[in-house]
Amino acid sequence: MSNFSPPPGTSDIFPEEISLWHRLEDVARKVFPLYGYREMRTPVFEYTEVFKRGLGDETEVVQKEMYTFEDRGGRSLTLRPEGTAGIMRSLAGTDVMNGNEKRVYYIGPMFRGERPAAGRRRQFHQIGAENAGRVSPELDAESIALLLQYLDELGIAGHKLLLNTRGSGEDRKPAEDSLRLYFADHVSGMCPDCKNRLERNVWRILDCKQPNCRVFIENVPDIAGLMGEPSRKYFEKVCNALSIMDIPFEVDSRLVRGLDYYVHTVFEVTHPGLGAQNAIAGGGRYEIFAPESRKPIVGVGFAAGLERLLMAQEALSVKPPLMENIPAVFLIGLGEKALNENLKLASLLRKAGISAIAEVEQRSIKASMRTANRLAAKFAVIRGEDEILKGTIILKNMADGSQSEITPENLLVNIR
Repeated sequence: MSNFSPPPGTSDIFPEEISLWHRLEDVARKVFPLYGYREMRTPVFEYTEVFKRGLGDETEVVQKEMYTFEDRGGRSLTLRPEGTAGIMRSLAGTDVMNGNEKRVYYIGPMFRGERPAAGRRRQFHQIGAENAGRVSPELDAESIALLLQYLDELGIAGHKLLLNTRGSGEDRKPAEDSLRLYFADHVSGMCPDCKNRLERNVWRILDCKQPNCRVFIENVPDIAGLMGEPSRKYFEKVCNALSIMDIPFEVDSRLVRGLDYYVHTVFEVTHPGLGAQNAIAGGGRYEIFAPESRKPIVGVGFAAGLERLLMAQEALSVKPPLMENIPAVFLIGLGEKALNENLKLASLLRKAGISAIAEVEQRSIKASMRTANRLAAKFAVIRGEDEILKGTIILKNMADGSQSEITPENLLVNIR
C-alpha cells in the first residue's frame, strides 16, 4: 500500500474533478427550491441510538456497516450511514410533530463499513430531500417527481422508476404471513442471515444480496395485492398521481429498500450504465422514532449517491462543465520592480472580480508563457524594465496570439 493512498473505500477529489461535483450540487440548489425545499445541515456523527432506533436493529446497516465509537465521555457515537435519521432527530424538536410540514434537503458525506466496489465507498456522498410532518400519497408522488426532474436536469436519461408498497400497520400482516409461508419452503437453501430473518423480520429477506437467496426472492408473491384495503388504496393513489404527472413507473413486488422505517410507498431509480448494481437513487415514505420520542415523525423522501450519479453521467458521455476558476489573467514580470507592480495589479484585478495569478519568480518569458498555457489563462500581461519606464504593459490574447501595449488603467476595458 502506498503511503500516499487514502484509506480503502475513500477517495480524494482533485481540483480537476471538482467541477463535476459542483454541478451535482448546483443543480440540486436550483431544482429543489422549485418544490419548496430549503437546505439543512446536521452533524456527521450522531448518538448511536438515533440510527439503531430509526433504521431498525435488523437492518444490514445497523448490524454490520456502521462506524461506531465511544467518545471521551463514554457516549456511543456513530458516523452517519444515511441522512434521514439525523434530519428527523433534528426536526423532532420542531412543529412537525403537530402535523406542520417541513421541506428540507441535504448534501454531504455518509459512512458505511461495506466492501468497496464500483460506485460504493466507505465514505460516500448523498443528496437527499425530506418532506416531514404530513401523510399524503400525492406528496409521495411529488417527491418522486422532484427526484426525476433533478436527474433530467443532470442529463441522466434512460433511467427506470421502480415502485412498490410496504403497507402500514396491520394492513401488511397478510403480505407478511404470505412471505413467511413462501420462504419457509425454501429456508434450507438460504443464507444464515436470512434463516434468522424468517422469524425475526421476514421483510429483510427481500433485501438480501446473496445469490442463493436471490433465486428465491425472484419468485415472491405479489406483495401489493396482499395488503389490506387502506394500504392498497393508498398505493393506487400514488400510482394515479404519477400517471397524472406523466411519470412512467414499473411495480416491483420484491422492492422493500434496506431500512425498516419505510411504510407505504418505496421506490428506486435504476440506470443501465452502472452494471449489476444499478440503483442510483431511492426512497419512500417512512415513520421514524427519534430518541426519547413516543410517537414517530412521518415523512417521505429520497437520497441519491453522488458517486453513482457521476458514473451514470460518464456512461452517457454527459459533457463535463467548463473548468472553474480558470485564471483570466496571468501576469509576467521581468525584474524585481515589475514583479512587485504585478502583485499590486493582480490584487486590483481580483477586487474587480477578475481571476488573476502573478508570477512571483524571476523566470524567462518562455517558461512563464508555458505556465500561462498550462493554467489556460485567457490573457497574459507582460511587464519589463521598458514598460516600467513608459508606464505601460503588454497585453497578449492567449487564444489568437495578438498583443498590444496599453496602460495598466485600461486593462479592465481590454479584457472584458
